[in-house]
Amino acid sequence: MSDQPELIPGGVSSDDRGRVFFANGLDVSNCRRFYFVENFSAGTVRAWHAHRNERKWVLAVRGAALACCVEIDDWETPSTNTDVHRFVLDASNPSVLSVPAGYANGAMSLAPQTKLLYLSDASLEASLGDDIRFPARYWDPWKVVER
Repeated sequence: MSDQPELIPGGVSSDDRGRVFFANGLDVSNCRRFYFVENFSAGTVRAWHAHRNERKWVLAVRGAALACCVEIDDWETPSTNTDVHRFVLDASNPSVLSVPAGYANGAMSLAPQTKLLYLSDASLEASLGDDIRFPARYWDPWKVVER
């Protein structure tokens, strides 16, 4: 497992019966639990949630989201100048974002009815004991960049 956030590529296979969406490169043997996050509207930000010990994986199962990760350099007062890793998760082009322990993560819905699946390698009890939160705009990568 990498100690940097990374996308694990997935894919789509289509034939006359329909489509199969997959992320075969994800090893789920370390996953202990999962949960879904769905915002009421596009543009909603849920951030920043960090863990010293917990690793997470994130997959868009509907819609699209901007998912971001930042390494925590100081747990009491993290630097606001730390590089923020930005990833677009899109259910129509599946990939899984791997968020290592020691990172804060957050996401902003880019489309209505976006639903994200989170997988965790920690039990709920362990996660709650390792739960660190920062304000949603502590790092502010949530602007969509015009191209």
